[in-house]
Amino acid sequence: MEVRDIEIFLTLAEELHFGRAAARLHLTQARISQAIGRQERKLGGLLFDRSNRRQIRLTPLGSQLRTDLLPVYASLRDSLERARMTARGKSARLRVGMMPFNVLDLHHFWKTFQARHPQWELQIRRAPYVDPFARLREGHIDVFITWLPVDEPDLTVGPVLFHDRRVLAVSAVHELADRTAVPVEALADFAHAMPPEMPDYWEDGYLPFYSPRGTTLERIEQVTNADELIHLVITGEIVHPFPSHVTRYWNTLSHVRFVPVPDMGTIPYALVWRRDAENELIRALAQTVRDIGPVRF
Repeated sequence: MEVRDIEIFLTLAEELHFGRAAARLHLTQARISQAIGRQERKLGGLLFDRSNRRQIRLTPLGSQLRTDLLPVYASLRDSLERARMTARGKSARLRVGMMPFNVLDLHHFWKTFQARHPQWELQIRRAPYVDPFARLREGHIDVFITWLPVDEPDLTVGPVLFHDRRVLAVSAVHELADRTAVPVEALADFAHAMPPEMPDYWEDGYLPFYSPRGTTLERIEQVTNADELIHLVITGEIVHPFPSHVTRYWNTLSHVRFVPVPDMGTIPYALVWRRDAENELIRALAQTVRDIGPVRF
Protein backbone atom coordinates (compact mmCIF):
# COMPACT_ATOMS: atom_id res chain seq x y z
CA MET A 1 0.00 0.00 0.00
CA GLU A 2 1.14 3.52 -0.78
CA VAL A 3 1.47 6.00 2.09
CA ARG A 4 -1.53 7.98 0.81
CA ASP A 5 -3.63 4.81 0.66
CA ILE A 6 -2.68 4.00 4.25
CA GLU A 7 -3.73 7.51 5.30
CA ILE A 8 -7.06 7.15 3.47
CA PHE A 9 -7.77 3.78 5.10
CA LEU A 10 -6.86 4.90 8.62
CA THR A 11 -8.86 8.13 8.31
CA LEU A 12 -11.95 6.27 7.12
CA ALA A 13 -11.43 3.68 9.88
CA GLU A 14 -11.52 6.55 12.39
CA GLU A 15 -14.38 8.56 10.92
CA LEU A 16 -16.49 5.61 9.70
CA HIS A 17 -18.07 8.02 7.23
CA PHE A 18 -16.98 8.65 3.64
CA GLY A 19 -18.01 12.31 3.67
CA ARG A 20 -16.13 13.20 6.83
CA ALA A 21 -13.05 11.26 5.74
CA ALA A 22 -13.08 13.04 2.39
CA ALA A 23 -13.41 16.43 4.09
CA ARG A 24 -10.49 15.71 6.43
CA LEU A 25 -8.27 14.58 3.57
CA HIS A 26 -9.46 17.26 1.11
CA LEU A 27 -10.46 14.57 -1.37
CA THR A 28 -13.72 13.64 -3.07
CA GLN A 29 -15.84 10.82 -1.68
CA ALA A 30 -15.39 9.05 -5.01
CA ARG A 31 -11.60 9.16 -4.55
CA ILE A 32 -11.94 7.67 -1.05
CA SER A 33 -14.26 4.93 -2.32
CA GLN A 34 -11.96 4.10 -5.23
CA ALA A 35 -8.90 3.88 -2.96
CA ILE A 36 -10.68 1.59 -0.49
CA GLY A 37 -12.06 -0.59 -3.28
CA ARG A 38 -8.57 -0.94 -4.75
CA GLN A 39 -7.16 -1.95 -1.36
CA GLU A 40 -9.92 -4.52 -0.87
CA ARG A 41 -9.29 -6.07 -4.27
CA LYS A 42 -5.57 -6.37 -3.53
CA LEU A 43 -6.20 -7.91 -0.11
CA GLY A 44 -8.99 -10.19 -1.30
CA GLY A 45 -11.58 -9.17 1.29
CA LEU A 46 -13.77 -6.32 2.53
CA LEU A 47 -12.29 -3.79 4.93
CA PHE A 48 -15.61 -2.07 5.73
CA ASP A 49 -19.17 -3.25 6.19
CA ARG A 50 -21.27 -0.83 4.12
CA SER A 51 -24.68 -2.42 4.80
CA ASN A 52 -25.77 0.50 7.03
CA ARG A 53 -26.05 3.60 4.85
CA ARG A 54 -25.75 5.98 7.82
CA GLN A 55 -22.63 4.46 9.35
CA ILE A 56 -20.10 2.01 7.98
CA ARG A 57 -18.16 -0.37 10.22
CA LEU A 58 -14.81 -2.12 10.09
CA THR A 59 -14.88 -5.80 9.22
CA PRO A 60 -12.62 -8.19 11.15
CA LEU A 61 -10.11 -7.86 8.29
CA GLY A 62 -10.33 -4.08 8.50
CA SER A 63 -9.88 -4.11 12.27
CA GLN A 64 -6.79 -6.30 11.98
CA LEU A 65 -5.29 -4.11 9.27
CA ARG A 66 -5.97 -0.97 11.28
CA THR A 67 -4.26 -2.48 14.33
CA ASP A 68 -1.22 -3.49 12.27
CA LEU A 69 -0.92 -0.23 10.34
CA LEU A 70 -1.40 2.28 13.15
CA PRO A 71 2.07 1.96 14.74
CA VAL A 72 3.78 1.81 11.33
CA TYR A 73 2.01 4.91 10.08
CA ALA A 74 2.49 6.75 13.38
CA SER A 75 6.24 6.11 13.29
CA LEU A 76 6.53 7.34 9.70
CA ARG A 77 4.37 10.38 10.39
CA ASP A 78 6.33 11.26 13.52
CA SER A 79 9.64 11.03 11.68
CA LEU A 80 8.42 13.40 8.99
CA GLU A 81 6.94 15.79 11.53
CA ARG A 82 10.16 15.92 13.54
CA ALA A 83 12.02 16.84 10.37
CA ARG A 84 9.50 19.60 9.61
CA MET A 85 9.69 20.96 13.17
CA THR A 86 13.48 20.99 13.09
CA ALA A 87 13.29 23.03 9.89
CA ARG A 88 11.07 25.55 11.73
CA GLY A 89 13.34 25.71 14.78
CA LYS A 90 11.01 23.68 17.04
CA SER A 91 12.28 20.85 19.19
CA ALA A 92 8.99 19.10 20.12
CA ARG A 93 5.23 19.19 19.65
CA LEU A 94 2.42 18.94 22.19
CA ARG A 95 -0.81 17.64 20.64
CA VAL A 96 -4.01 18.59 22.45
CA GLY A 97 -7.39 17.04 21.58
CA MET A 98 -10.49 18.99 22.63
CA MET A 99 -13.93 17.57 23.33
CA PRO A 100 -15.46 21.04 23.94
CA PHE A 101 -15.93 23.50 21.07
CA ASN A 102 -14.56 26.65 22.72
CA VAL A 103 -10.94 26.72 21.62
CA LEU A 104 -11.07 30.54 21.43
CA ASP A 105 -12.30 30.85 25.03
CA LEU A 106 -9.11 29.07 26.09
CA HIS A 107 -6.84 31.23 23.95
CA HIS A 108 -5.07 32.73 26.98
CA PHE A 109 -3.85 29.27 28.03
CA TRP A 110 -2.42 28.59 24.57
CA LYS A 111 -0.75 32.01 24.19
CA THR A 112 0.79 31.85 27.66
CA PHE A 113 2.16 28.36 27.06
CA GLN A 114 3.66 29.40 23.73
CA ALA A 115 5.19 32.54 25.23
CA ARG A 116 6.79 30.52 28.03
CA HIS A 117 8.01 27.75 25.72
CA PRO A 118 8.73 29.14 22.24
CA GLN A 119 10.91 26.11 21.45
CA TRP A 120 7.84 23.85 21.45
CA GLU A 121 4.94 23.67 19.04
CA LEU A 122 1.38 23.50 20.34
CA GLN A 123 -1.21 21.75 18.17
CA ILE A 124 -4.92 22.01 19.03
CA ARG A 125 -7.40 19.67 17.35
CA ARG A 126 -11.01 18.57 17.80
CA ALA A 127 -11.24 15.15 19.43
CA PRO A 128 -13.47 12.51 17.81
CA TYR A 129 -16.78 11.50 19.38
CA VAL A 130 -16.13 7.77 19.10
CA ASP A 131 -13.96 6.23 21.84
CA PRO A 132 -11.92 9.42 22.42
CA PHE A 133 -9.80 7.89 25.20
CA ALA A 134 -8.39 5.62 22.52
CA ARG A 135 -6.75 8.66 20.92
CA LEU A 136 -4.69 9.08 24.09
CA ARG A 137 -3.96 5.41 24.50
CA GLU A 138 -2.88 4.98 20.89
CA GLY A 139 -0.61 8.02 21.05
CA HIS A 140 -2.48 10.18 18.52
CA ILE A 141 -2.81 13.00 21.06
CA ASP A 142 -0.78 13.83 24.16
CA VAL A 143 -3.45 15.66 26.20
CA PHE A 144 -7.23 15.36 26.10
CA ILE A 145 -9.56 18.14 27.28
CA THR A 146 -12.83 16.62 28.41
CA TRP A 147 -15.57 16.73 31.01
CA LEU A 148 -15.18 15.14 34.43
CA PRO A 149 -15.32 12.70 36.07
CA VAL A 150 -12.61 10.64 34.41
CA ASP A 151 -11.71 7.54 36.41
CA GLU A 152 -9.33 5.45 34.29
CA PRO A 153 -6.37 3.72 36.02
CA ASP A 154 -3.96 4.52 33.19
CA LEU A 155 -4.96 8.19 32.87
CA THR A 156 -4.04 11.23 34.96
CA VAL A 157 -6.58 13.98 35.54
CA GLY A 158 -4.95 17.40 35.56
CA PRO A 159 -6.21 20.90 36.37
CA VAL A 160 -9.65 22.20 35.40
CA LEU A 161 -9.76 24.80 32.61
CA PHE A 162 -13.38 25.90 33.04
CA HIS A 163 -16.83 25.06 34.38
CA ASP A 164 -19.83 25.53 32.12
CA ARG A 165 -23.56 25.76 32.69
CA ARG A 166 -25.90 23.38 30.81
CA VAL A 167 -28.38 24.14 28.06
CA LEU A 168 -30.79 21.86 26.23
CA ALA A 169 -30.75 21.94 22.42
CA VAL A 170 -34.22 21.47 20.92
CA SER A 171 -35.80 22.02 17.54
CA ALA A 172 -37.16 25.55 16.98
CA VAL A 173 -40.66 24.06 16.75
CA HIS A 174 -40.25 21.77 19.77
CA GLU A 175 -42.69 22.12 22.65
CA LEU A 176 -39.81 23.24 24.91
CA ALA A 177 -38.43 25.83 22.47
CA ASP A 178 -40.17 28.81 24.08
CA ARG A 179 -39.39 27.86 27.67
CA THR A 180 -37.04 30.06 29.69
CA ALA A 181 -35.72 27.03 31.58
CA VAL A 182 -36.18 23.25 31.71
CA PRO A 183 -35.82 20.98 34.77
CA VAL A 184 -33.68 17.86 34.51
CA GLU A 185 -36.74 15.73 35.22
CA ALA A 186 -38.31 16.93 31.94
CA LEU A 187 -35.46 15.37 29.94
CA ALA A 188 -36.93 11.94 30.68
CA ASP A 189 -39.97 12.82 28.56
CA PHE A 190 -37.92 12.97 25.34
CA ALA A 191 -35.49 10.82 23.36
CA HIS A 192 -31.73 11.36 23.33
CA ALA A 193 -28.65 10.21 21.41
CA MET A 194 -25.06 9.69 22.53
CA PRO A 195 -21.81 8.44 20.96
CA PRO A 196 -20.91 4.74 21.23
CA GLU A 197 -18.05 3.22 23.22
CA MET A 198 -18.21 5.55 26.23
CA PRO A 199 -17.53 4.31 29.77
CA ASP A 200 -20.90 4.31 31.54
CA TYR A 201 -19.80 6.54 34.41
CA TRP A 202 -18.34 9.09 31.96
CA GLU A 203 -21.48 9.16 29.81
CA ASP A 204 -23.60 9.48 32.94
CA GLY A 205 -21.50 12.50 33.96
CA TYR A 206 -22.60 14.24 30.77
CA LEU A 207 -26.13 12.93 30.32
CA PRO A 208 -27.53 10.95 33.27
CA PHE A 209 -29.07 7.56 32.59
CA TYR A 210 -31.86 8.35 35.05
CA SER A 211 -33.78 11.46 36.06
CA PRO A 212 -33.83 12.57 39.73
CA ARG A 213 -37.05 10.55 40.16
CA GLY A 214 -35.50 7.44 38.63
CA THR A 215 -37.03 7.61 35.14
CA THR A 216 -34.78 6.34 32.32
CA LEU A 217 -33.44 8.92 29.88
CA GLU A 218 -33.80 6.91 26.69
CA ARG A 219 -31.02 6.86 24.09
CA ILE A 220 -32.60 6.01 20.74
CA GLU A 221 -29.52 6.24 18.57
CA GLN A 222 -25.73 6.32 18.63
CA VAL A 223 -24.10 9.30 16.90
CA THR A 224 -20.49 9.62 15.80
CA ASN A 225 -20.16 13.40 15.27
CA ALA A 226 -21.71 16.76 16.09
CA ASP A 227 -23.33 17.15 12.67
CA GLU A 228 -25.39 13.98 13.17
CA LEU A 229 -26.35 15.13 16.65
CA ILE A 230 -27.59 18.54 15.55
CA HIS A 231 -29.40 16.99 12.58
CA LEU A 232 -31.42 14.80 14.96
CA VAL A 233 -32.17 17.85 17.14
CA ILE A 234 -33.35 19.89 14.14
CA THR A 235 -35.64 17.11 12.93
CA GLY A 236 -37.15 16.89 16.42
CA GLU A 237 -36.15 13.25 16.92
CA ILE A 238 -34.12 14.06 20.03
CA VAL A 239 -33.24 16.78 22.51
CA HIS A 240 -29.67 17.06 23.76
CA PRO A 241 -27.92 18.84 26.66
CA PHE A 242 -24.77 20.81 25.85
CA PRO A 243 -22.35 23.00 27.77
CA SER A 244 -23.55 26.58 27.32
CA HIS A 245 -20.49 27.69 25.34
CA VAL A 246 -21.97 26.07 22.23
CA THR A 247 -24.50 28.90 22.06
CA ARG A 248 -21.66 31.26 21.09
CA TYR A 249 -20.36 28.95 18.38
CA TRP A 250 -23.67 27.71 16.98
CA ASN A 251 -25.60 30.98 17.22
CA THR A 252 -26.38 30.87 13.48
CA LEU A 253 -28.44 27.69 13.77
CA SER A 254 -31.87 29.23 13.24
CA HIS A 255 -33.65 25.87 13.56
CA VAL A 256 -32.26 25.15 17.04
CA ARG A 257 -33.13 26.69 20.41
CA PHE A 258 -30.92 26.42 23.51
CA VAL A 259 -32.87 26.36 26.76
CA PRO A 260 -31.10 26.61 30.17
CA VAL A 261 -31.21 23.56 32.46
CA PRO A 262 -30.30 25.22 35.78
CA ASP A 263 -30.58 22.16 38.02
CA MET A 264 -28.03 20.22 35.97
CA GLY A 265 -25.44 22.51 37.55
CA THR A 266 -22.12 23.11 35.83
CA ILE A 267 -19.86 20.64 34.07
CA PRO A 268 -16.06 20.85 34.58
CA TYR A 269 -13.55 20.36 31.76
CA ALA A 270 -9.97 19.37 32.60
CA LEU A 271 -6.70 18.18 31.10
CA VAL A 272 -6.27 14.39 30.95
CA TRP A 273 -3.20 12.46 29.83
CA ARG A 274 -1.69 8.99 29.86
CA ARG A 275 0.11 8.31 33.11
CA ASP A 276 2.96 6.46 31.42
CA ALA A 277 3.40 9.14 28.73
CA GLU A 278 3.71 12.17 31.02
CA ASN A 279 6.60 14.37 29.93
CA GLU A 280 8.04 17.84 30.27
CA LEU A 281 5.64 19.36 27.75
CA ILE A 282 2.53 17.97 29.45
CA ARG A 283 3.72 19.13 32.85
CA ALA A 284 4.40 22.60 31.43
CA LEU A 285 0.88 22.90 30.00
CA ALA A 286 -0.65 21.68 33.27
CA GLN A 287 1.38 24.25 35.20
CA THR A 288 0.27 26.99 32.82
CA VAL A 289 -3.38 26.07 33.44
CA ARG A 290 -2.82 25.99 37.21
CA ASP A 291 -1.10 29.39 37.16
CA ILE A 292 -3.89 31.06 35.16
CA GLY A 293 -6.74 29.27 36.92
CA PRO A 294 -10.13 28.27 35.50
CA VAL A 295 -11.70 30.55 32.88
CA ARG A 296 -14.98 32.15 33.94
CA PHE A 297 -17.68 32.86 31.37
